[in-house]
Amino acid sequence: IGGNIIEVEPMEEEYGGRILVNGQQVLQEFGTIAVGGATIVFDGNGVLVDQAASQWKKNIVHLSLPMGIYMEVFRWGNYIDMTINMRPLAGGQDGSCGNFNNDPNDDTTQAIFDRIGARIAPGELLMRNRATMAISPQQVTMLQQQCAEGSTQRLEANQKCAADLFQGATEVQIEACAFDYCFGMNEHALQTAKTYITSEERKQLG
Repeated sequence: IGGNIIEVEPMEEEYGGRILVNGQQVLQEFGTIAVGGATIVFDGNGVLVDQAASQWKKNIVHLSLPMGIYMEVFRWGNYIDMTINMRPLAGGQDGSCGNFNNDPNDDTTQAIFDRIGARIAPGELLMRNRATMAISPQQVTMLQQQCAEGSTQRLEANQKCAADLFQGATEVQIEACAFDYCFGMNEHALQTAKTYITSEERKQLG
């Protein structure tokens, strides 16, 4: 923003624990600062993205940015939730959440993969670091049962992921990408995958 870089990390130190502006820590307590054309407010006020998190203390960063863009970053112990409110950009836009053209029919995971690829390009990524691509044994089982090898959807997923991921992508990375392709429109996909845990795994977890 105006040459400034704003970064918001989860609360626990192991996962960052800081709010940074140009690499310098700011707002270690609730408060407000101005940065270039942006205002950053850190407080405990806001409507949660996920009501399941209501049991924890709210630590919310509100970012009022140029062009009428408003973001809220909900800082939890080891992860963040985020909302973005904005007007459509004059030249159009596209990304993981769709293209903001008021037509939900072209915002399916498959349609987004077709337009922008399996992953956001490095120069357009909001995050400082790209998340490691991984897939749990339960997700693999769900993939095998609900998006099986040989099915039309899985063939499309494998082909798209193999073409879009970087050269030398591993089988695990392609499977993780295929899981996104097959189940990206299911907001509870990860929760559903946990139901595929085996009885032996349940015993190990106690």
